[in-house]
Amino acid sequence: MDLTRSRTAGAVGLKRFLAVGLILLLALLFLLSLAMGSVTIPVEEVARILLGQEPSKAVWTNIVLDFRLPQALTAILAGSALGIGGLLMQTFFRNPLADPYILGVSSGASLGVALVVLSVGTVTTTLLTGLGLMGDLALAAAASLGSALVMALVLALARRVASGMTLLIVGLLVGYLTSAAVSLLLYFSIPERIQAYIAWTFGSFSGVTWDQLAVMTPVVCAGLAAAFLLSKPLNALLLGEQYAASMGVSLLRVRYALLLTTAVLAGTVTAFCGPIGFIGIAVPHFCRGLFATSDHRLLVPLTILVGAIVALIAALIADAPGSRIVLPLNAVTALIGAPAVLWVILSRRHTRESFT
Repeated sequence: MDLTRSRTAGAVGLKRFLAVGLILLLALLFLLSLAMGSVTIPVEEVARILLGQEPSKAVWTNIVLDFRLPQALTAILAGSALGIGGLLMQTFFRNPLADPYILGVSSGASLGVALVVLSVGTVTTTLLTGLGLMGDLALAAAASLGSALVMALVLALARRVASGMTLLIVGLLVGYLTSAAVSLLLYFSIPERIQAYIAWTFGSFSGVTWDQLAVMTPVVCAGLAAAFLLSKPLNALLLGEQYAASMGVSLLRVRYALLLTTAVLAGTVTAFCGPIGFIGIAVPHFCRGLFATSDHRLLVPLTILVGAIVALIAALIADAPGSRIVLPLNAVTALIGAPAVLWVILSRRHTRESFT
């Protein structure tokens, strides 16, 4: 008995140590994201700027406050949102390869953007600044509308579908239909507009302004708060819908809550950053493997933390510090996330144990 207690205490202590280490890593990456880029700024100078003091070079203040700080905060919000969205969908569908976009939200957002970009006019790298009054919120509005329409359609179909697996198939079919519409728009568009749309699909944390953050932040935070409230029903769903129902869980309400929360998180990130792949699949598995737990009371905060860390790492790599090259963000997230997905496929025994 004493040996078991000591082992349990040791495991709890190790998990706490890892959690503290992740928090410190997040803080370090946040500072590095403000200091590193095409222009390297000393960390102590970054600290001075954040504290409201004058740095050695006045231009550094503009670089940090107007460009790098919004990008770092966007990466933290987007990584947390996509990680939580992936966790919710993997648990709900009991599918380790599910991601936040599995219900077609990303395809709906892509259709909205395609309708604006491919039918209105050419765009600049600052997201349709050429549209005058619409400004750089044009793509965000189009993506939000597209994802909201798909979300409404999936939620309406969820009332008529009893099986989670059937709902998954419905979501995939909706995604295929919207992707087909995007393909037709691309086929009949001119090369300049196609190039603008492709640039959006690469994904980016750098195009979000302070005004957009003022909209994005409360929406993402509300979705993350909802995920915390869903921790107990998610634990019940790990043992199947019948078991969850026997424990007093309202399956219809939980289904709506899970789908709505995931759609809001994924749709918001896609609207402001473009479709960011692999983070939603990989981060929940990082957390399960690192902390050896399926308890969502622990997984939800850990996924938020690890999602932010992974997104900041991807943003740092994409910015290629020391050069003026900016790599496609989705290429970087694929390099991080693909090995995680491969690990899931190759460790099927562990995967089955985690979802049963």
